[in-house]
Amino acid sequence: MKYTSNLILSAILGSIITIGVFQYSGLSLSQDNEPLTIKHLNTTPLMGALYTTNEAGDLIPLDFTKTAEDVMPTVVHIRSIQKMDSGPIITQRYRNQPDPFRDFFGDDFFDQFFGPRYRQSPQGPPSEEDRPAKVGTGSGVIINENGYIITNNHVIDNADDIEVTLQDKRTYKATVIGTDPTTDLALIQIKEKNLPSLPLVNSEDVKVGEWVLAVGNPFNLNSTVTAGIVSAKARNINILREQYAVESFIQTDAAINPGNSGGALVNLQGGLIGINTAIASPTGVYSGYGFAVPSNIVNKVVEDLLKYGVVQRGYLGVAIRSVDGNLAKEEGLDVTEGVYVDSVLTKSSAEIAGIKQGDIILKVDGATVKSSPELQELIAIHRPGDEVKLTIDRRGTTKILSAILKNREGSSEMVVKSDNKALTILGADFEALDKETAKKLEIEGGVRVTRLYPGKLRRETDMREGFIITKIDKKEVKDVDDLTKMLADKKGGILIEGVYEDYPGNYFYGIGM
Repeated sequence: MKYTSNLILSAILGSIITIGVFQYSGLSLSQDNEPLTIKHLNTTPLMGALYTTNEAGDLIPLDFTKTAEDVMPTVVHIRSIQKMDSGPIITQRYRNQPDPFRDFFGDDFFDQFFGPRYRQSPQGPPSEEDRPAKVGTGSGVIINENGYIITNNHVIDNADDIEVTLQDKRTYKATVIGTDPTTDLALIQIKEKNLPSLPLVNSEDVKVGEWVLAVGNPFNLNSTVTAGIVSAKARNINILREQYAVESFIQTDAAINPGNSGGALVNLQGGLIGINTAIASPTGVYSGYGFAVPSNIVNKVVEDLLKYGVVQRGYLGVAIRSVDGNLAKEEGLDVTEGVYVDSVLTKSSAEIAGIKQGDIILKVDGATVKSSPELQELIAIHRPGDEVKLTIDRRGTTKILSAILKNREGSSEMVVKSDNKALTILGADFEALDKETAKKLEIEGGVRVTRLYPGKLRRETDMREGFIITKIDKKEVKDVDDLTKMLADKKGGILIEGVYEDYPGNYFYGIGM
């Protein structure tokens, strides 16, 4: 048996050597009187060994090179830098440094709150370079020639500084246009024009089984391309922790790893079908399961952020779950696919449209829905005030109902973010405090900081999201209009006073405009 095995092995090796001599040319050397040949491959025939079909059914070679060549220049590397806390800036006064806040408000005011130590810091101010920083990396996709880049919210969340590097190694600082944590998307911009950009395609047309490429920067390995297929659609993996999160991911087996977040998932025509966002893995690295936000949701979020400054989300006002065999048996249903309505909120769009508990939603505007994530996706691409046609099954009877979507506050009106330059410089989103919270806190009113971006508030203070601004320079602030007017054309130091809902006492933050 051993002799036979050796013969087989010798035959295999002989075949390999014969083939190698046929395909290679090389350089013959000698070592210890034994011939030594180093072989070099002269040419590698490039052949489309695999084929696929186009929409017309024609057979075409499966070649990723052209798609990769077109897509790679549109995918960027993102460094998200978060400076570690160094204490509230307002509680320090540096020796021999001008202090516009004290000059404006006087010594007595600051001593009353901060005491004499405010004037006795023995060291100079720490530079930005000296502050410890936490650096994260990810990817982004250029979607407009004027420098607009879509990425994941978790890539730039809590960043003090965002640095974008193009494929040709040019580096830029980026500003945040807006974010949507409910879909884990963010829109940023760099100051550059005539950039290559990636077109978005209709993700509804994406089919399970079609070839896709994932392009990004895993493990800081810039411009990495991997190939796979669409493994599934409308996946919900419960990774987003927002209360109104929308998860209807495209699943792919193209290799996605840490650093791919925010990168492109494209079809073979080079169209963006999704933004790579998450992986399912027992080890934290690629295990065959990657997930991307569909391009239809991406398109809606981008449009809203550019037009309104915030995402406009329409809601039906129902609690739902996917229909399956077990639910059908439990509830005595005649169908095993669709979305079961567990409950309907009072005065919601669904209630006004006539939807009842126990109804099964089968279609939205003619598009079939087989699961809760599909319904969430189809509703998420609409805005408050939009009308949707819902096909439902009610105990065996099919009905078509019309619903006018509302926002979370129960209104069909759009919410427009102020484009005031001063508010943009602060780097935050604001909303007027509701009357119930104001009464509970025993204040007349105020403006809540709902979101912080790279800007003055994050760079110059340790303010946290949720802070309620009650006064600017000792003057009361009751709504966003008050805040906008007070900051308009403001120069020099300002003092921001306010409270946190869950912490006692007043808080003070100083910034320079």
